[in-house]
Amino acid sequence: MQTIKCVVVGDGAVGKTCLLISYTTNKFPSEYVPTVFDNYAVTVMIGGEPYTLGLFDTAGQEDYDRLRPLSYPQTDVFLVCFSVVSPASFENVKEKWVPEIAHHCAKTPFLLVGTQIDLRDDPSMVEKLAKNKQKPVSFDVGEKLAKELKAVKYVECSALTQKGLKNV
Repeated sequence: MQTIKCVVVGDGAVGKTCLLISYTTNKFPSEYVPTVFDNYAVTVMIGGEPYTLGLFDTAGQEDYDRLRPLSYPQTDVFLVCFSVVSPASFENVKEKWVPEIAHHCAKTPFLLVGTQIDLRDDPSMVEKLAKNKQKPVSFDVGEKLAKELKAVKYVECSALTQKGLKNV
């Protein structure tokens, strides 16, 4: 069986681990546990053929900037994640994450993934952002950045509700 190596990157606390746990186990983790490195394997069907999809979780925290790239060799695809309710994590896609993967794996394709979409219309979250003169990142803005950075595609999901999760 062929293997596809998929590495997930993005700022700390944007929901990378929740996305992977929700996808692989259909359960949503109830508390935040910062990740150092973790991986998950699932079997997926592509064109009627079974593949092992190796999902590699990484730590977004800056303390791991030197350690994180150790998981990059032989990556087939990256998921570059940001939270739609964290404009700072969205900025870091172009300021940090895409340059980092381009530096280590110049020709490896990536998807841009907007996470936590269940919070985009959450009144308390919208209010919290408004206090800082910010608003949630819209689908159109995410799609525009994906095109600008030459991502394969822009997709969104919620690990909590699983909306868009299998699509990712």
